[in-house]
Amino acid sequence: MKNRSLVSIDDLSTDEVLKVLDDAAGFEKDPVRKLLEGKVIATLFFEPSTRTRLSFESAINRLGGKIVGFSDAGVSSVSKGETLHDTIRMVSNYSDLIVMRHPIEGSARYASEISSVPVINAGDGANQHPTQTLLDLYSIRKTQGTLDNLNIFMVGDLKYGRTVHSLMMAMSRWNTTFNFISPEELKMPEEFKLYLENLGLKYYEHLDFTEIISRADIIYMTRVQKERFSDPIEYEKVKNVYVLKNAMLANTKPNMRILHPLPRVNEIHTDVDTNPKAYYFEQALNGVYTRQAILCSLLGIK
Repeated sequence: MKNRSLVSIDDLSTDEVLKVLDDAAGFEKDPVRKLLEGKVIATLFFEPSTRTRLSFESAINRLGGKIVGFSDAGVSSVSKGETLHDTIRMVSNYSDLIVMRHPIEGSARYASEISSVPVINAGDGANQHPTQTLLDLYSIRKTQGTLDNLNIFMVGDLKYGRTVHSLMMAMSRWNTTFNFISPEELKMPEEFKLYLENLGLKYYEHLDFTEIISRADIIYMTRVQKERFSDPIEYEKVKNVYVLKNAMLANTKPNMRILHPLPRVNEIHTDVDTNPKAYYFEQALNGVYTRQAILCSLLGIK
């Protein structure tokens, strides 16, 4: 993978995905190594981020690399009218790799075509978030022992949620059954369902999941993203449509785990946090190990 960008999960073959997961397991056992000593990583966050930015920075620091960049486009030359093209051309002169989050779909692919160094997409609008997908895959494999023959429940904002779009595409490489739970306004887009149909994979759509929750191996909760709504009234209609509570988990499978890309708002009640099936905080920690593996892979460091 050396000198390649990671814009979409489809940029990686299945063997490359599994290699990243294996390397992440190695970093979990031994996360502090000076493998990025002498390397400069640029983190360009044109959109707010906590977990993704901090886990990348933690991964870089644990590997001995240096960080340049910004966490607020307002403090960069973008506020003076500089184009994305010029920003990327400039920053690629200063760094060995660029990690970028941007609100416009397709911006990461555009940046990768301009940059002279690899670009990692840390989220581009409602499009893709491949490093989140890889840490999700790592979390699923770690808790289930496999990525095959699982029943995945995706709950909440399936229309705008880039994390569910990326995860669905990734898990479609294995024999996965999908259950999509959302209000009508936030259903999984047709192109993703058509993709599954063409692969012969099963998916089911529901407005509620309380009666079928016992079937789940993984429940992937998502927040309804206020920032994706142009009409605040439409957001208010759907913001609290699903709230997972501890009492709902009584008859779920022993191996079932709850994932969430975070931040949560109201969609997982705090009474779930002490349940051993709650895995979202461990999932966030897995992001450090997975991003260590990705950085080293793209820079050709073994």
